Amino acid sequence: MAAPILDGLRIVELSAFVAAPLGGATLAALGADVIRVDPPGGGIDIHRWPLHRGHSLYWAGLNQGKRSVTIDTRNEVGRRQVAGLIAAPGEGGGIVLTNLPVREWNSYEELSKLRRDLIMVAITGDRDGGTAVDYTVNAALGFPWLTGPEGIDGPVNHVLPAWDGMTGFLAAVAILAAERHRRLHGEGQLVELSLSDVGLALAGHLGLIGEAILESEPRGRFGNDVYGTFGRDFGTRDGRRVMVLALTPRQWTSLGEATGLTGEFAALESRAVADFRREADRWIHRKPLFALLEPWFAHHDLAEVRENFDRHGVLWSPYQTVKQLLADDPRASTANPMFSEVTHPWLGRFLTAGSPLRFGAAAPASARRAPDLGEHTEEVLREFGLQA
Repeated sequence: MAAPILDGLRIVELSAFVAAPLGGATLAALGADVIRVDPPGGGIDIHRWPLHRGHSLYWAGLNQGKRSVTIDTRNEVGRRQVAGLIAAPGEGGGIVLTNLPVREWNSYEELSKLRRDLIMVAITGDRDGGTAVDYTVNAALGFPWLTGPEGIDGPVNHVLPAWDGMTGFLAAVAILAAERHRRLHGEGQLVELSLSDVGLALAGHLGLIGEAILESEPRGRFGNDVYGTFGRDFGTRDGRRVMVLALTPRQWTSLGEATGLTGEFAALESRAVADFRREADRWIHRKPLFALLEPWFAHHDLAEVRENFDRHGVLWSPYQTVKQLLADDPRASTANPMFSEVTHPWLGRFLTAGSPLRFGAAAPASARRAPDLGEHTEEVLREFGLQA
């Protein structure tokens, strides 16, 4: 069988929380040897919630497939060991990923003296090195003023650490890009990446910055209505809620056919002098369209909605809790090859995801367990000749 696609690549990770550990986990899932270095007893995220049996599911999830080493860098011996591990020879090594402070012994300037082609990807909160986390970045970007029901006062946060996630995945891309540059040109480099820049870049790509500059009025809140198109949640007869969208003319036609409301849609279209093949018109006239659809959902159970919508190719999904997802959705089960039942130290056996990437010419990126804290310390130090 072919080797994993990143077999032979080695990354030393000095990290905490989400972005950098996720970057490392992304590469580890594809076969890279990712060695996470923590202080004895663990770093500041070792007990972060959610917990099970007093151990962090969060830490385990972000460190799947890595080797765990504990070294005390408060003393000179520990600093030499970590520096030696980072700068150890080998074609695929000499790469460090961190979101911890880099200064003096662990700075790029000092470490690159030990290995000329060193690659360091350093994640910060703000571009200038200032402290920021996902939730402060999100607050600054304006999204909490677009989130939540219409008419509500004050900002509304969401629970997904989106900027952390994007930064982590982008850090993995940065390592692969810098490693390709090194193979082509023989030189390493420092790559800097900030959470706030990732958020600002995406806000620009989505048109939010341009909109704020060019439009006189700020965008408001629209609750669960999907801005600029047709999409909203509806309640079914049996008390469930579903999300329904029509982003394309074909999806709009499918929704009319599935609900039997094609004629009513056409009549409204004529009265409003609109063209519901256009996203803009579906958005502008969304409220009377919602009023036509609400009674249909109120007279159908979720099972009937599912059968009808799947048969007609409607773009939709039921709202479900994570427990409902695991009970009812085959995508979150071993029917999906991305998942396996894996036993993790201290936590037990549970459904665990590998990489969502599927390569045709490499071994599958199957799910791997998280390490126990410090599990590989002796192994790694012996492997690289770094015993005290």
